Amino acid sequence: MGRGDLTDAEWDRLESFLPSGGARGGRWSDHRRVINGVLYRVRTGIQWRDLPERFGPWETVYKRHRRWSADGTWQMLLSRVQAAEDAAGAIDWDVSVDSTAVRAHQHAAGARRSAPAAVPQKGAGRGTNQVDPAAETGRPPGGGGQIGECLGRSRGGFTTKIHLVAEGRCRPLAFVLTPGHYGDGPQLERVLKQVSVPRAGVGRPRTRPDQVLADKAYTSRANRRYLRRRGIQHIIPERLDQEKHRKNRGSRGGRPTGFDSERYKKRNTVERAINRLKGFRAVATRYEKRAYIYLGTVTLAALAIWLRT
Repeated sequence: MGRGDLTDAEWDRLESFLPSGGARGGRWSDHRRVINGVLYRVRTGIQWRDLPERFGPWETVYKRHRRWSADGTWQMLLSRVQAAEDAAGAIDWDVSVDSTAVRAHQHAAGARRSAPAAVPQKGAGRGTNQVDPAAETGRPPGGGGQIGECLGRSRGGFTTKIHLVAEGRCRPLAFVLTPGHYGDGPQLERVLKQVSVPRAGVGRPRTRPDQVLADKAYTSRANRRYLRRRGIQHIIPERLDQEKHRKNRGSRGGRPTGFDSERYKKRNTVERAINRLKGFRAVATRYEKRAYIYLGTVTLAALAIWLRT
C-alpha cells in the first residue's frame, strides 16, 4: 500500500456501496486500485498520463473518475459515510459557511459548449446539481470566462469559487461551485440546500443544522429571513453601514441582530476545512475543463477527509 492509498478499514467502509457492473454489463476492473489511482492524482495534481503503473492504465482511472463524477457516485459515497457518522452522533451540527477562490490552470480553459458525448446525459444531470446553473438560465457572463463551467475573472485571475458548509469538526458537509467573481452572500441559501445527510434507518435526510455561523459577507436581510424561516439560529455580524442605517431609521429600522462574539469564534472551523481541502493539489488548483469533473475531484477530497478524520 502506497502513501495516501485506502487503508483496509477505509476500504471496508466503501466496498459494499460500490457498483458491481460496468457500463456494458461487464465487471469493473479492481475498484480499490482505481480509487487509489484517483486519490493519488487528486493528492499530487499530476497529469493523468503520469500516473504510476501500479494503478493500471491511466485511461481506466481517468474514465472511472469522469463517469463517477457525472453519475453522482462520489457524492453517494460521501453521503453514505456522512450518514454513518451522523448515526454514531459524530457530526457537530453547528455549521459554518464560507467560500474560497481556486486559481484555474491554463489547461482548464477551452471546454466545448456542448456536453461530451461519452458522458451519459441522465447521469450528468444528477452529478451537476451543485454546479452553477447560469448556463441554463442564460445569464450573461459579467466577469468574463465560461459561466457554465464555473470559470470567471476575479482579482485572482481566472478562478473558480468553492462555497462550502463545514460542520463543527472541520469536515465539509456540502459545497457548490460558481465562477470566481460571484459574491458569497447570494450563495448562502443555495449551499445550505445542498446539506442532506441520510438517516441510518427510516426517515427523511437531515437538512437543517442547529446553528449557522458566517462572516459579514452573508449579513443581508434576505439571508437572515431565510434562516429565520427555517428555524435556524444564526450568528452573523452586522456591517457598520447596515448598523448605521438601522439606527438612522429609528424604530422602523428594527431590532439589533443579537450578535454573540464568543460563539462566533467557532467560525474558524470552516477556514480549517478549506485548508484541509486545499491540501489536495488538484483541488487547490483547477486543472479540469469541465465543472462536473472538478466537482467530483472536490467531492473525492471531501470523502477522504471524512474517512481519515
